[in-house]
Amino acid sequence: MKKLCVLFPGIGYHCDKPLLYYSAKLARARGYEVIALRYSGFPDGAKGNDEKMRLAAAHALKQSEQQLENVRFGDYGRVIFIGKSIGTAACLEYKALHGADACGILFTPLEFTLSYDAAGFIAFHGTADPWADTEKIKRLCDEHAVPLYITDNANHSLETGDPLADINTLSGIMQKAGEVIL
Repeated sequence: MKKLCVLFPGIGYHCDKPLLYYSAKLARARGYEVIALRYSGFPDGAKGNDEKMRLAAAHALKQSEQQLENVRFGDYGRVIFIGKSIGTAACLEYKALHGADACGILFTPLEFTLSYDAAGFIAFHGTADPWADTEKIKRLCDEHAVPLYITDNANHSLETGDPLADINTLSGIMQKAGEVIL
Protein backbone atom coordinates (compact mmCIF):
# COMPACT_ATOMS: atom_id res chain seq x y z
CA MET A 1 0.00 0.00 0.00
CA LYS A 2 1.34 3.41 -1.00
CA LYS A 3 1.37 6.00 1.78
CA LEU A 4 1.71 9.79 1.57
CA CYS A 5 2.59 12.43 4.16
CA VAL A 6 2.20 16.12 3.29
CA LEU A 7 3.86 18.78 5.46
CA PHE A 8 2.13 22.17 5.65
CA PRO A 9 4.65 24.53 7.32
CA GLY A 10 4.13 27.77 9.20
CA ILE A 11 5.01 31.35 8.34
CA GLY A 12 8.50 31.12 9.84
CA TYR A 13 8.49 27.46 10.77
CA HIS A 14 9.79 25.60 7.74
CA CYS A 15 10.03 21.86 7.16
CA ASP A 16 13.65 21.77 8.32
CA LYS A 17 12.70 22.78 11.86
CA PRO A 18 12.39 20.04 14.53
CA LEU A 19 8.65 19.26 14.62
CA LEU A 20 8.32 18.90 10.86
CA TYR A 21 11.84 17.58 10.22
CA TYR A 22 11.40 14.66 12.63
CA SER A 23 7.83 14.04 11.54
CA ALA A 24 9.12 13.67 7.97
CA LYS A 25 11.93 11.36 9.10
CA LEU A 26 9.46 9.23 11.01
CA ALA A 27 7.11 9.10 8.03
CA ARG A 28 9.90 8.11 5.63
CA ALA A 29 11.10 5.42 8.06
CA ARG A 30 7.57 4.00 8.01
CA GLY A 31 7.34 3.89 4.23
CA TYR A 32 5.65 7.18 3.41
CA GLU A 33 6.38 9.34 0.43
CA VAL A 34 6.81 12.84 1.89
CA ILE A 35 5.88 16.12 0.23
CA ALA A 36 7.24 19.13 2.09
CA LEU A 37 5.39 22.25 0.98
CA ARG A 38 7.13 25.62 0.87
CA TYR A 39 5.48 28.97 1.39
CA SER A 40 6.66 32.51 0.71
CA GLY A 41 5.34 36.05 0.49
CA PHE A 42 3.27 36.24 3.65
CA PRO A 43 1.95 39.64 4.80
CA ASP A 44 3.92 41.33 7.58
CA GLY A 45 2.38 41.84 11.02
CA ALA A 46 0.11 38.79 11.06
CA LYS A 47 0.72 37.91 14.70
CA GLY A 48 -2.15 39.22 16.79
CA ASN A 49 -4.06 40.48 13.75
CA ASP A 50 -6.96 38.15 12.92
CA GLU A 51 -7.56 39.66 9.47
CA LYS A 52 -3.91 39.29 8.44
CA MET A 53 -3.80 35.76 9.88
CA ARG A 54 -6.77 34.75 7.76
CA LEU A 55 -5.15 36.37 4.71
CA ALA A 56 -1.96 34.42 5.48
CA ALA A 57 -3.98 31.19 5.74
CA ALA A 58 -5.61 31.89 2.37
CA HIS A 59 -2.17 32.59 0.92
CA ALA A 60 -0.85 29.29 2.32
CA LEU A 61 -3.88 27.44 0.93
CA LYS A 62 -3.33 28.90 -2.54
CA GLN A 63 0.34 27.89 -2.52
CA SER A 64 -0.61 24.44 -1.20
CA GLU A 65 -3.08 23.97 -4.05
CA GLN A 66 -0.44 24.97 -6.60
CA GLN A 67 2.13 22.55 -5.18
CA LEU A 68 -0.33 19.68 -4.83
CA GLU A 69 -2.20 20.11 -8.11
CA ASN A 70 -0.71 16.98 -9.70
CA VAL A 71 -1.01 14.73 -6.64
CA ARG A 72 -3.52 11.93 -7.04
CA PHE A 73 -4.53 11.27 -3.44
CA GLY A 74 -6.69 8.32 -4.49
CA ASP A 75 -3.51 6.45 -5.47
CA TYR A 76 -2.54 6.22 -1.79
CA GLY A 77 -3.95 3.82 0.75
CA ARG A 78 -3.11 6.20 3.60
CA VAL A 79 -2.66 9.98 3.57
CA ILE A 80 -1.44 12.07 6.49
CA PHE A 81 -1.42 15.86 6.62
CA ILE A 82 0.88 17.49 9.17
CA GLY A 83 0.41 21.21 9.70
CA LYS A 84 2.30 23.75 11.77
CA SER A 85 0.65 27.04 12.81
CA ILE A 86 -0.79 28.68 9.67
CA GLY A 87 -0.24 25.35 7.94
CA THR A 88 -2.81 23.77 10.26
CA ALA A 89 -5.52 25.96 8.79
CA ALA A 90 -4.23 25.41 5.24
CA CYS A 91 -4.20 21.62 5.59
CA LEU A 92 -7.70 21.37 7.05
CA GLU A 93 -9.17 23.76 4.51
CA TYR A 94 -7.36 21.95 1.70
CA LYS A 95 -8.75 18.64 3.00
CA ALA A 96 -12.28 20.08 3.04
CA LEU A 97 -12.13 21.74 -0.37
CA HIS A 98 -10.49 18.85 -2.19
CA GLY A 99 -12.09 15.92 -0.39
CA ALA A 100 -8.75 14.46 0.60
CA ASP A 101 -9.19 11.43 2.81
CA ALA A 102 -6.48 12.36 5.30
CA CYS A 103 -5.86 12.15 9.01
CA GLY A 104 -3.05 14.00 10.67
CA ILE A 105 -1.32 16.21 13.16
CA LEU A 106 -1.86 19.87 14.03
CA PHE A 107 1.23 21.40 15.61
CA THR A 108 0.29 24.63 17.43
CA PRO A 109 -3.02 25.23 15.67
CA LEU A 110 -4.46 28.71 15.52
CA GLU A 111 -7.89 29.34 16.99
CA PHE A 112 -9.57 29.65 13.59
CA THR A 113 -7.92 26.40 12.44
CA LEU A 114 -10.60 24.50 14.29
CA SER A 115 -13.38 26.07 12.25
CA TYR A 116 -12.59 23.30 9.73
CA ASP A 117 -13.35 19.60 10.18
CA ALA A 118 -10.46 18.05 12.10
CA ALA A 119 -11.79 14.50 12.46
CA GLY A 120 -8.89 12.05 12.58
CA PHE A 121 -6.38 14.69 13.69
CA ILE A 122 -4.49 15.21 16.95
CA ALA A 123 -3.15 18.57 18.15
CA PHE A 124 -0.22 19.90 20.16
CA HIS A 125 -0.14 23.25 21.97
CA GLY A 126 2.17 25.07 24.38
CA THR A 127 0.75 27.11 27.25
CA ALA A 128 3.16 29.99 26.53
CA ASP A 129 2.13 30.20 22.86
CA PRO A 130 1.48 33.88 22.07
CA TRP A 131 -0.31 33.00 18.81
CA ALA A 132 -3.22 31.10 20.38
CA ASP A 133 -5.03 31.25 23.72
CA THR A 134 -4.66 27.99 25.65
CA GLU A 135 -8.19 27.95 27.08
CA LYS A 136 -9.71 28.60 23.65
CA ILE A 137 -7.60 25.87 22.06
CA LYS A 138 -8.62 23.43 24.81
CA ARG A 139 -12.29 24.29 24.36
CA LEU A 140 -12.18 24.08 20.57
CA CYS A 141 -10.34 20.76 20.58
CA ASP A 142 -12.81 19.40 23.10
CA GLU A 143 -15.79 20.62 21.03
CA HIS A 144 -14.39 19.00 17.88
CA ALA A 145 -13.17 15.80 19.59
CA VAL A 146 -9.55 16.51 18.65
CA PRO A 147 -7.13 14.92 21.14
CA LEU A 148 -4.93 17.72 22.47
CA TYR A 149 -1.47 17.34 23.98
CA ILE A 150 -0.35 20.30 26.06
CA THR A 151 3.23 21.26 26.86
CA ASP A 152 3.43 23.56 29.87
CA ASN A 153 5.43 26.77 29.44
CA ALA A 154 6.15 25.98 25.78
CA ASN A 155 6.04 28.61 23.06
CA HIS A 156 4.74 28.48 19.49
CA SER A 157 7.57 26.10 18.58
CA LEU A 158 6.69 23.88 21.56
CA GLU A 159 9.98 24.89 23.19
CA THR A 160 10.63 26.19 26.70
CA GLY A 161 14.15 27.54 26.30
CA ASP A 162 15.75 24.62 28.18
CA PRO A 163 17.44 22.58 25.40
CA LEU A 164 17.50 19.29 27.31
CA ALA A 165 13.88 19.61 28.37
CA ASP A 166 12.96 20.54 24.79
CA ILE A 167 14.68 17.42 23.44
CA ASN A 168 12.71 15.28 25.90
CA THR A 169 9.50 17.06 24.94
CA LEU A 170 10.24 16.55 21.24
CA SER A 171 10.80 12.84 21.88
CA GLY A 172 7.41 12.57 23.59
CA ILE A 173 5.74 14.51 20.79
CA MET A 174 7.25 12.21 18.17
CA GLN A 175 6.05 9.16 20.10
CA LYS A 176 2.51 10.55 20.00
CA ALA A 177 2.94 11.52 16.34
CA GLY A 178 4.01 7.95 15.67
CA GLU A 179 0.57 6.78 16.75
CA VAL A 180 -0.82 8.65 13.73
CA ILE A 181 2.09 7.98 11.36
CA LEU A 182 1.50 4.21 11.18
